[in-house]
Amino acid sequence: MKKTVLALTAAAVFTTGCQSPNPYTGEAEFNKTSKYGGIGALAGAAVGALANGKRGALAGAAIGAAAGAGWGYYADRQEDALRQHLRSTGVRVVRNGDQLSLIMPGNITFDTDSYNIQAGFYRTLNSVGMVLREFDQSIVEVVGHTDSTGGRAHNMQLSENRARSVSSYLINQGVLANRVRYYGVGPDRPIASNGNPQGRSQNRRVEINLLPMSGVQY
Repeated sequence: MKKTVLALTAAAVFTTGCQSPNPYTGEAEFNKTSKYGGIGALAGAAVGALANGKRGALAGAAIGAAAGAGWGYYADRQEDALRQHLRSTGVRVVRNGDQLSLIMPGNITFDTDSYNIQAGFYRTLNSVGMVLREFDQSIVEVVGHTDSTGGRAHNMQLSENRARSVSSYLINQGVLANRVRYYGVGPDRPIASNGNPQGRSQNRRVEINLLPMSGVQY
């Protein structure tokens, strides 16, 4: 039995470490489904071995792999669909562990000091809405950001209004309202320096974070 558990552990670690090139960046990255499945297999094997010896370890590994890969596999598929539909739109698709994010630069979403969505951005948001309707088991968190130019109170309100505009549009496109939440953080979460025009341009953005929905069996 010890040999079986060790073999399963090695397989899980090996699977967790599998890497493949990202077709959009060319960089090597961990396969998310393999990562979650490998960890799940390891946990399942340990529990199963304690309960039922060798046969329990094998069964536990299989069940654990399926459970561990659940959200990872779901997010993988959602990520692939978003990358396919948002290619060449200017929207960045970013994966960070369990969280999948869409980063929408301010120059393609809103005019300066406005929270009315640019007409040219509707088609892109339509594509986002289509994917979110298909993958309807995730929370949609819309966050507005500004640069540090101008008064703080104004920027906080502007960022919230922009997040609300995007949220309302997605809901109008058929994304269920109980999945969507929005808020603005103004200049508080910069991703670049506010000391130059290029950095300020990056900081003016809307992000959509896609998160696991509690109580859902993926």
